[in-house]
Amino acid sequence: MIAKHRESAQLLTSLFRLRKVHKTYLAICHGEINKNSGVWDEDLIRFENNKEIKEKAKTIFRVLDKNSICSLVEMKPITGRKHQLRKQLYAIGNPIYGDQKYKLNYSDKVMNKNLMLHSYQIKFMINKKKFTYTALLPEYFKKLLKIKRLSFSSF
Repeated sequence: MIAKHRESAQLLTSLFRLRKVHKTYLAICHGEINKNSGVWDEDLIRFENNKEIKEKAKTIFRVLDKNSICSLVEMKPITGRKHQLRKQLYAIGNPIYGDQKYKLNYSDKVMNKNLMLHSYQIKFMINKKKFTYTALLPEYFKKLLKIKRLSFSSF
């Protein structure tokens, strides 16, 4: 999102800071995610100046489609940590296709240059008026869905 005016930018910044902006992401992941829905709320660990830092991270997820080789998952982060969704999927053993940083040693005939993580929808409210913006799936995302025999119907 890009604001056209300084006032709009400041308003949106405050909405993000107050966690009043609700984001929905889609990802195509390696393997079959065991649970069909739930919450990931394990701490994320990062290192800064050789010091381990634990951060609270919470994401609501729902598996939209899956098979024995991959899953299509919808994620709604509650917190906004750096690489949060990528780290959480990696931690459960289902990294995102195309992720070069958080990956397991999967051998796959379909090599992805693109990270299969899509910022699908954003919702917020200003002066009691609801705003919802949805981004269409990119062609490379649709192509992998078809190759992996996963279906997605927008809601």
